[in-house]
Amino acid sequence: MDILYIKALHIIFVVTWFAGLFYIVRLFIYFVEANDEDENAKAILQKQYKIMSKRLWYGITWPSAILTAFFATWLFSSNFSYYISQPWMHIKLTFVVALYVYHFMCHRMFIQLIKDKLIFSSFKLRIFNEVATVILFAIVFLVTLKSAISWVWGVVGIILFGVLLMFAIRTYKKIREKKDSEKPIPESKK
Repeated sequence: MDILYIKALHIIFVVTWFAGLFYIVRLFIYFVEANDEDENAKAILQKQYKIMSKRLWYGITWPSAILTAFFATWLFSSNFSYYISQPWMHIKLTFVVALYVYHFMCHRMFIQLIKDKLIFSSFKLRIFNEVATVILFAIVFLVTLKSAISWVWGVVGIILFGVLLMFAIRTYKKIREKKDSEKPIPESKK
């Protein structure tokens, strides 16, 4: 098979894997936030989030992670001596390992969600959700620019990006808390 087809399939499964990773943590956030609803709404919402999480995790995210690794291995083995000699590839592979660690952490949270034992706050989950974003940026820039950018500037860029994400999350939290404090309390919760 032509290597470009393998590369295209690799990219497609990377995209679907990241989509699954981004969305699964959003479902964790919604599941945790459903705790603030009345018991009937909480039960309905959390049951639905479990169903959605299970379908996403086992139907999209896990298969995409496996197929990403399969096509990446195929690509890597097609020109092993070149890739193994490239410093940018070593750094990329480090980020890929970090992404699989993130994936397994999400899996552990998924199991906790299924057992109704997810203990993280929605704020901590929002911060956790951005880890995948930082890894995505790092990998895409490494693969695109390869050695065209100094590693110092690359690291500085990733750190600045992470700081900006943290600032955005904190700003969003403050805006949301302000809106929530301005909402009238429903009669049923008084």
